[in-house]
Amino acid sequence: MTQILVVDDDQQIGELLAEALGAEGFGVSLAGDGTAMRRVMADQAIDLVVLDLMLPDEDGLTLLAWLRANVQAAVIMLTAKGDEADRVAGLELGADDYLAKPFSTRELLARIKAVLRRGGNGGTGGTGQKVLSFAGWRLDTGHRHLHSPDGVLVDLTGGEFDLLLAFLQRPQQVLNRDVLLDLARGRLGGPLDRTIDVQVGKLRRKLEVDPRNPELIKTVRGGGYVLTVEVEGG
Repeated sequence: MTQILVVDDDQQIGELLAEALGAEGFGVSLAGDGTAMRRVMADQAIDLVVLDLMLPDEDGLTLLAWLRANVQAAVIMLTAKGDEADRVAGLELGADDYLAKPFSTRELLARIKAVLRRGGNGGTGGTGQKVLSFAGWRLDTGHRHLHSPDGVLVDLTGGEFDLLLAFLQRPQQVLNRDVLLDLARGRLGGPLDRTIDVQVGKLRRKLEVDPRNPELIKTVRGGGYVLTVEVEGG
């Protein structure tokens, strides 16, 4: 059974989510602050954390950084509506998705299932299991493994994997931010949202020799981004 931890100091929200997630067959644990979160993580294996960024004892971004450094669980952030700064910071720290409050349990469930699929629990979004090669790099879409030209395994978050796959499936095509938002993660914001810029920046730091002068993923002024190299595989 997939285990989900909801970290939110609002007991009513926690109980509501526990009921909804339990009805979908998930195992659910609740924590009202960072101390309780760490206690749960120490006692059981958690597959995904729903993390409210507004908590009474520790900043949610601090807890997100701790999660990324210490566990393999996926993370969905809950942020205040319209708080772009927190969303960008969370994505920089490696969150897999975010959801602005107020939200519906139906939307949260959809996002949880999507993140778990990206993580290998339920497939790869219909892409099939194959290896895509580009500029010496190899992406195993079935296991979500990215290998550098030197054979080093490079870790990817769910968002980074989806974005890279979108580029690899459409090489040498200019993709604007709005299209990439749809292809990589579903519609998380409007075309001026910085989500894609953040994710592209993270990918460049992992793929490019010099991220400040990228050769693989280039910016097209007024247009978006383009993967400049050919892709082999299938």
